[in-house]
Formats: sequence, C-alpha cells, structure tokens
Amino acid sequence: MTDNAPLDPEDLKLITLARAARARNAVPEGAAVRDETGRTYVAGTVALDSLALSALRTAVAMAVASGAASLEAAVVVTDADTVSDADRAAVRDLGGPGTPVVLAGRDGTPRLTVPAG
Repeated sequence: MTDNAPLDPEDLKLITLARAARARNAVPEGAAVRDETGRTYVAGTVALDSLALSALRTAVAMAVASGAASLEAAVVVTDADTVSDADRAAVRDLGGPGTPVVLAGRDGTPRLTVPAG
C-alpha cells in the first residue's frame, strides 16, 4: 500500500534531517523519526564488524533510548526501492501499525509512503 499525498511541513523537515545525516556521515542511508511530543531523532546507517543497523532502526533505537513512548512519523533516505520489513517492524513496535514511513531518494524527493503495519 502506498500513499503519494503531499507531505506536511513537519514530514518534509524529517526528510531534510535524514538527508543531512546521510551526507554528513557518508553512509548509505539517513533516517529521522518524530515522537509523540514532536521531538526528532536522526541517524545514519551503522556498519561495524560487531553491529549492523539500518538508519531507520538506529533512529528508532535512539527514540526508545531517549524515552519516546510512540512515533508519529518516520523517514528514510536511501537508494532502495522499498522500506525493508525489519525497518517497518521497528517503527511499528514503537509507533503502531498506522505510523507512516516515508521513503525518499537521495535528492529528498518522496517516492512512497507506507504504513508501518
């Protein structure tokens, strides 16, 4: 299921933050999530010998570690064509099945929005 409706300004801000994380850290993906209070958490891909996390799972982990109780929205900036099931599951675990997950290209253009569920 995809939704190509225009994004609100707060979701566009998440794309900007995710793009900046990707570029600043020279990683394959950047991600940003917004919690129920409006706080944002931004991350890039983690690729260590002992730990590998996508940018979106890292952003969700940062939100959890900071005490977020829920998520309103999530964004991943990537060259991939889809949001992985594991990434959607992480968003769903904290935000619920209806939490929108936006997939944007490296230029920031939103390509699709899918529910976490």
